[in-house]
Amino acid sequence: MLPRIPFLVILTLLLGGSAGLCSSPLTSFLDQHCLECHDGDVQKGGLDLTALSLDDLDHAALARWVQVFDRVRTGEMPPEKKERPPELAQDEFLAGLAETLVAADEAHKGTVLRRLNRREFENTVNDLFGTRVKVAEMLPEDGRSHEFDNVGEALGMSMVQLQRYMDAVDAVMEAAIAKSSAPPESKVVRASYTDGDEYKKFIGSRWLERPDGAVVFFEPSGYPSGTLKAANVRTAGYYKVRVTGYAYQSEGPVTFEVNGDTFLRGGEKPNYGYFSFLPGEAQTVEFETWIDERYMIQVRPWGIADAQFEIKNKGVENYQGPGLAIQHIEIEGPITKAFPTRGHRLLFDGLTREADPKANPKWGERFVISSENPVAEVTPVLVRIASAAFRRPVAEGEVADFVTLFSGFMEDGVDFETALRSTVKGLFCSPEFLFLQERPGVLNDFALASRLSYFLRRSTPDAELLELAAAGRLASEPDVLLGQMDRLMKEESFDRFVVDFTDAWLNLRDIEFTAPDGVLFPEYDLYLQNSMLKESRAYFRELVEKNLSVTHLVKSDFAMLNHRLAQHYGIEGVSGPDIQRVALPADSVRGSFLGQGSVLKVSANGTNTSPVVRGVWVIERLLGQKPPPPPPGVPGVEPDIRGATTLRELLAKHRDMASCRACHEGIDPPGFALESFNPIGGWRDRYRSLGEGEKVDVVVGNKKVRYKLGPPVDASGKLKDGRSFEGFEEFQAMLAADETTLARTLVTKLLIFATGREMGFSDRSEIEKIVAESADRGHGIGDLMKLVVTSEIFRMK
Repeated sequence: MLPRIPFLVILTLLLGGSAGLCSSPLTSFLDQHCLECHDGDVQKGGLDLTALSLDDLDHAALARWVQVFDRVRTGEMPPEKKERPPELAQDEFLAGLAETLVAADEAHKGTVLRRLNRREFENTVNDLFGTRVKVAEMLPEDGRSHEFDNVGEALGMSMVQLQRYMDAVDAVMEAAIAKSSAPPESKVVRASYTDGDEYKKFIGSRWLERPDGAVVFFEPSGYPSGTLKAANVRTAGYYKVRVTGYAYQSEGPVTFEVNGDTFLRGGEKPNYGYFSFLPGEAQTVEFETWIDERYMIQVRPWGIADAQFEIKNKGVENYQGPGLAIQHIEIEGPITKAFPTRGHRLLFDGLTREADPKANPKWGERFVISSENPVAEVTPVLVRIASAAFRRPVAEGEVADFVTLFSGFMEDGVDFETALRSTVKGLFCSPEFLFLQERPGVLNDFALASRLSYFLRRSTPDAELLELAAAGRLASEPDVLLGQMDRLMKEESFDRFVVDFTDAWLNLRDIEFTAPDGVLFPEYDLYLQNSMLKESRAYFRELVEKNLSVTHLVKSDFAMLNHRLAQHYGIEGVSGPDIQRVALPADSVRGSFLGQGSVLKVSANGTNTSPVVRGVWVIERLLGQKPPPPPPGVPGVEPDIRGATTLRELLAKHRDMASCRACHEGIDPPGFALESFNPIGGWRDRYRSLGEGEKVDVVVGNKKVRYKLGPPVDASGKLKDGRSFEGFEEFQAMLAADETTLARTLVTKLLIFATGREMGFSDRSEIEKIVAESADRGHGIGDLMKLVVTSEIFRMK
């Protein structure tokens, strides 16, 4: 074997420095305390410090050195069995390494371009053109980084993607451009299940007809589906829908869902909402929604017993159970919000667009643009469109290339409107639109307007923001910036922020990734899933609007519930399908994200739970820790669905492997604490089993639930810092006591989402400054968001 070269010499060569580096605190510390286990021969944990340079750090090397810094700072390295380094030497090492890492991260973080993700693209073009086109479905799925799909480093670009962008913009323009000289006529269509011959075969056999003309449904699902074909839409648009009826043979309210249904192949069946009728006189529920063309209204009861066999045996007229009586359904629309649309005016204002007198009337109206000087007339139009698309004022010279493109189309014999639309497609595929134009350093007013707008409304800046940017007031006047933040958070578009942020941070977007096992969890249904999402989003919004402490992320004295969630959680006194704030007793496990069904479902699969998956969710999403990936070749731990062996026992064997122990000591305990909740968020003292066990036969709502009880749940654990807990409640209290970590994590998640980049080593000091100031204000989440918006990180690239 060749003689070992001292690490000081190696590091000097890697740094390209002089021999004077050999006496630096950094190199001395590494040689004395690290190299024994992390040189080219030993490489414990896969780390070879002799192969790492501190010169011109790339992203991977920077991440490795940050890992070294953190493990030394926390005392994890050198390990306990090794001699501890002197405190002064460790401080000098950390200070020297931090200086290098800050400089490297500062140089890197301003170089990444940030592309609009597909949700931002959809919101932007629909807002600019006044349309409702489902653009995101036409675009490739975006990459993710640090849980978010708007981080620049994960958002690539391809020729296929560019083609999809052009197709999407074409579809949006097609929807925006008026096809007639007047808006479509709004009509009221009233329909009943007693109309015509189509439903007569069900009346008297499956449905009951009442003297007042109502038809009563007794079955919550199956055939017939409750789709009323006469209540249909021929033209896509906004419609008012009115459903009139009452609860029949019921002491309390009867809940029902209103959906869209279509015979189109592959067509979605959107849910328009859940509502309730009381017994007694007929009532009408009314709502406004967007309905696509060739869609019908479907009404289905929820929460009443499936009476199919009893009705078949006794006859529907003799059935005594509750039902849903529907007298009629009305659809009013389409409701024209503006005519022509914003997009039509954006494209054609200033141009002479007239009905074509040569068009055949039986094919409907056709339009032509007449112009004696197309280039001269199209130039201001392209300036206007480019200014809207680029999110800043655009000079005439900046659209010269697009004017040339338009001229080329015209020279090829293309008509004016087609040439304009083709040119606009190119404009909306330009980098100035697809990428947020942020230069390294302090953001200018227009870049800051875009950053705030895409953060809080997930779309392009509106007129007020752009006016303030043009006046130079956003970057120079913090109060003006905060005032705009308050304004945007009161607008309807703030719902987009709530949905997109919680979908990514809490992983709610995966709510449909698995379907709960129908044998083990027959009480799960789409109404419960729909309610779970509403609960989490309403709860987060409540935390922001009421400026509640970050401790509410993990422990709360209230919940946002409707009657379906309250039934699922075993909470009494809640009625109706609308989400409402409900006070909880002091010993309740519900309310916070840790006790919400949506979070507990996305951190499990349809059959069982995994402490590893849930543990990773807790430490990543709430504690801000990133666990390393499992070593290659190490098999995953699969639960025993027969209930013969607990996952705790399997994980105990797994942790006996040296390569697995260190990570699982941090991951598993939080996951064990959440074992008190089953895969659909119900509380449990014993696991449900498909194998041996005590049989259970109960009724949950209107459903018979039958399963077997397996082993008892053990939700105890010991954290990596030595603290122990006996169950979920004790673990919950431990998390709530660490406000600083909760605040730091939420600040970091918000900044990643707001800036579209990961938070690096050089951002740490500013994040700690935000957290310290947040502590002075009681760690209110509303205040915390204001501190994020006024921070240097938010206002700089």
